[in-house]
Amino acid sequence: MSSPTRRAFLKSSAAAGAAALTIPAVHAAGSDVLKLGIVGTGGRGSGAVGNAFEADANTKLVAACDVFDDRLQSGLGNLKKQFGDRVDVPKSRQFTGFDGYKGVIDSDVDVVLLTTSPGFRPIHFAYAVEKNKHVFMEKPHGTDGPGVRSVLASAKEAVKKNLCVVSGFCYRYDAWKRDMVKKIHDGEIGKVLAIHATYNTGALWDRSGHAKSLDPREMDYQLRMWYYFSWLSGDHIVEQAIHNVDKACWVMGDEYPVHAIASGGRQVRTAAKYGNIFDHFSVVYEYASGAKVFLQCRQQAGCKGGVMDHVIGSNGSAQLMDHTITTAAGKWVHPTAASYDLGPAYVQEHRELYAAIRAGKVINEAERSAKSTLMGLLGRQAAYTGQQVRWSDMMNSKEHLLPDTFAWGPNPVKTVAIPGKTKFV
Repeated sequence: MSSPTRRAFLKSSAAAGAAALTIPAVHAAGSDVLKLGIVGTGGRGSGAVGNAFEADANTKLVAACDVFDDRLQSGLGNLKKQFGDRVDVPKSRQFTGFDGYKGVIDSDVDVVLLTTSPGFRPIHFAYAVEKNKHVFMEKPHGTDGPGVRSVLASAKEAVKKNLCVVSGFCYRYDAWKRDMVKKIHDGEIGKVLAIHATYNTGALWDRSGHAKSLDPREMDYQLRMWYYFSWLSGDHIVEQAIHNVDKACWVMGDEYPVHAIASGGRQVRTAAKYGNIFDHFSVVYEYASGAKVFLQCRQQAGCKGGVMDHVIGSNGSAQLMDHTITTAAGKWVHPTAASYDLGPAYVQEHRELYAAIRAGKVINEAERSAKSTLMGLLGRQAAYTGQQVRWSDMMNSKEHLLPDTFAWGPNPVKTVAIPGKTKFV
């Protein structure tokens, strides 16, 4: 198993992609089968394959990889039971290990689904673009500044190559949310002054029992418990509450804040087994106009939960999750809100991706989605350091969270951040 050096890869990937300018073949005929490859066959990866199959009847899974063979086999086994012959992944197109993604992308696939833990997203995306593949990649798009900059560089190459890229910010594909945001953009509540958003949930899963070693300093343990390590997940403000962040970006016309100030910490997940992430954050993002986004997120059992996005305007307000708008004229409720289901949005993002590929059109969300990721990182670093952090600071951050070399065995863990002591890098 090879162990690629991360920094060398990120430095060279964009340049390598620029050298290969062949535009991928377009599947114009509706009967053409689009061949899919999946990188990461866990729950979200398997779910993405199911969404793809529902979105387009002429899609087929032909290659797959996961860093762990047991996860690969269980994922493929479950997909085969559900979808039968649409899962055509023989042993020759099954790959494992840290470089397994190359085997999938180098296979004869039209579209690659990138659904591993987000720390690997920049590396996988860069290689997919280099190899001229259309991409669906789950949110978020990196866990540190250098990773996001890599995605931004790859996004530019994808544009040059007419590659389609769709991101897993599913709310942007939700019909109800599209109606709501359009009304806001059309001035229904006046000028947006503030957004109050929350993503408060209970305790997270624990898969430590599947690791070969219960030592959190071991690579195997960290990958099994990926959510609890900032280099892999970005922390829950970046991996989970990033949906609120992206919705705020959407409402604000994809403009970004000047700076953020935040607080956060870990009160209930204090044991070493829980890696180095926080269990609560509270962030204030401020825009050049004076508008503010207030974001609160928490993963603590036994506490009041709730996910919401309350948009406050000069002439009214909107509740994105409740699908209501309130102004002096009264309260408007989305006519189909009673039957609301986010599920179709997961399918719609794939439907629009494959429709664009077949029509020879380009849909590319990589830059926009990378910047939403960066906004999540901005809030995280403001909380980690306890300092006001500017957008430009985060964009130019030199802190590499990923290890320089990927290999089994010991992998030092970055210490838990202490606000007021942890320095911004």
